[in-house]
Amino acid sequence: MDALEDLLRAALHEMGRGRHAEAGALLAPHAHVASNPLQRYLGESLRRSGQAQAAIGPLMQALALKIDDIDAYLQLAFALQTLQMKTEAAECFRTVAALRPDSVMAQAYQAHGDQQCARWDDFDANLQALHAALRAKPEAADDEFGVPFAVAALPHAPADLLKVARLSTRFLSRGIASLPPARAVDKPRLRIGYLSGDFHAHATAALMVEVLECRDRAGFEVLLFSHGPDDGSPLQQRVRAACDRFIDVGALDAAGIAARMRAEGVDIAVDLKGHTAGSRFTALAARPAPVQVAWLGFPGTCGADYIDYVIGDPIVTPLADAPFYSERIAQLPRCYQPGDATRRIVPTPRAALGLPEDAIVLLSANVVHKVLPPIFEAWMVLLHRLPSALLWQLSGGEQADARLREEAARHGIVPERLVFMPPVDMAAHWNRLAAADLALDTWPYNGHTTTSDALAAGVPVVTLRGDGFASRVAESLLAEAGLPELVCETLDDYVERACALATGPKPPIRPWIDSRAFARDLEALYRRMWARAVAGLPPEALPAVSVPVAPAGDAADARRP
Repeated sequence: MDALEDLLRAALHEMGRGRHAEAGALLAPHAHVASNPLQRYLGESLRRSGQAQAAIGPLMQALALKIDDIDAYLQLAFALQTLQMKTEAAECFRTVAALRPDSVMAQAYQAHGDQQCARWDDFDANLQALHAALRAKPEAADDEFGVPFAVAALPHAPADLLKVARLSTRFLSRGIASLPPARAVDKPRLRIGYLSGDFHAHATAALMVEVLECRDRAGFEVLLFSHGPDDGSPLQQRVRAACDRFIDVGALDAAGIAARMRAEGVDIAVDLKGHTAGSRFTALAARPAPVQVAWLGFPGTCGADYIDYVIGDPIVTPLADAPFYSERIAQLPRCYQPGDATRRIVPTPRAALGLPEDAIVLLSANVVHKVLPPIFEAWMVLLHRLPSALLWQLSGGEQADARLREEAARHGIVPERLVFMPPVDMAAHWNRLAAADLALDTWPYNGHTTTSDALAAGVPVVTLRGDGFASRVAESLLAEAGLPELVCETLDDYVERACALATGPKPPIRPWIDSRAFARDLEALYRRMWARAVAGLPPEALPAVSVPVAPAGDAADARRP
């Protein structure tokens, strides 16, 4: 027994450091042992190291040994999702919710799991159970992870998102000790440390790369702390070339990442993931840098008292929303989301995409879990109003696609009027979007990169204004693109505006990406944060301030090495 406990302790240590393959290698020779924790840890290590299919057997064995093992059900659900068996994954989440009706985590995963496979039978009941569990949870609880990204994609009050973010952050940050305080001193060149797992062929890297290239190299040194894959993609190579140093911290745990950031002398630490999959933002719990910031990854608060600022803009983070953030709001004067003006869209012919030349193509490129029943009903009204239109939806997998076609049939729409886009690489996706006539946004979780991709492809986007960061991103982008009239106040207005746009001329989209100006605004914001820290002042709200941009070719605006 002692030998087994030592083995499990060693495997857990490796998993805590993010070394899942190593944990699996420790456990694999003992896969015959009838131990619930051994089988569960083996399954989790296999899943986390990219072997979802191999993980199924050990996780099923773990459940055979302990039928109410909630962690095993969760790991099995995650493995099934990876294998595109999202209906089966939703059943695992449902079992967890039945075992833990008082758990915010369990109820959030149940609601999110159903959304991922477009199972709407229990949509209202799921929401009620989630809200009941959240409101019953004590404010100071730290006993579970609350799944903020799932709550953000469902109807919720802004105060609910703050509560679930705080709950999750307290749980995820437990046991992380603070480093000795780091002092801010006045200096001409600031060292910015960006932390993310997405410095590869990923939307975050695609959004950031040109801003990194346009930075003021004399005034700012940029270090990228990467805990993601090395995919060797052209985008990753471009990101690497745009920074001063690219530091792989994938094998380090949160404390190890914090120690490395401190050793590198980071002045301002910027987490780019927040409460999203694979995040390591809890490394900032050790306070490795004098100033710590959240930006770009998660559309809302991190609920962390160790993150000083959240970067937004006057639309997504109005100062009046300060009560719903644990951070202080720092506003950029333009849309908080950067972009890459160098990318070129080469439209894919409709015939190559299986789209009729004479159809009105209504684009929905948001993932299926953002499509809530009221949204889909509005889209079905549009299809009735526009007999020559079809809905071009990003595929959610075979099961979800079949359910959406069934829902369409229930609304009197023949299934053939739903066409699904298969997964493709980013460049191919950008090119195919140009085949659409109009993009239909989702709410309460708007299209974020999805919206800017559509606009870059020349496709207008109609959206519905909502409450909170996630519900205002499309509005912020449309304002930058000169299309504020496409932001609707009511559902009826949304339907009417979409009908008019689908049958009329496309409105002109103003080029909105100016990475030189964005970089200057971002750097000015960093300087304002740093000035307060140097003066020994606590963080405070930083309203938007426009910064003059030097003419192209200025010495401070060297683009690429």
